[in-house]
Amino acid sequence: MSTSTLIAVIVVAAVLVVALTATMWMLARRRHLRDRFGPEYQRTVEEKGGALAAERDLHAREERHDRLDIRELPPERRREYADSWGSVQEHFVDRPEGSVAEADELVSRLMRERGYPTEGYDGQLRDLSVEHGRTLDHYRAAHDVKVRSGTNGATTEELRGAMVHYRALFDDLLTDQRSR
Repeated sequence: MSTSTLIAVIVVAAVLVVALTATMWMLARRRHLRDRFGPEYQRTVEEKGGALAAERDLHAREERHDRLDIRELPPERRREYADSWGSVQEHFVDRPEGSVAEADELVSRLMRERGYPTEGYDGQLRDLSVEHGRTLDHYRAAHDVKVRSGTNGATTEELRGAMVHYRALFDDLLTDQRSR
């Protein structure tokens, strides 16, 4: 075998190894993002128009989230929040729309105390998506009903559903994700 043939084989092999390594890295990254974000991964792919754009966005969310000071709540504060949730639920029978608004406020307070920024709904979704991607659809559904209830556009059954949706996110936020 001539030297030039040997060099050509080595170059082709090196290119294949680099391509295979890059492919493996991209697949591992994609798997990581799918696992971490859950259904939010596919939602972002559809929203961004493709996997690469979505993965850039999700990675940026992870980086932003890593800079946040997310804290676990002490057991006493968890109990206080759980008691507050019980009060919100009790009010539902007499004033369902008010209870949905209270649930939204309680979730926002809990987010803030845990260390999540609470400026704007879209920002909340972005920041929650990193550790709470599996409950974001609950939050979206509850928020939609809350917005519509402000104009008397939500039925009592929809308001009841919003409470269930808020409860899913509330429970998820009340527990420390890192201890799971």
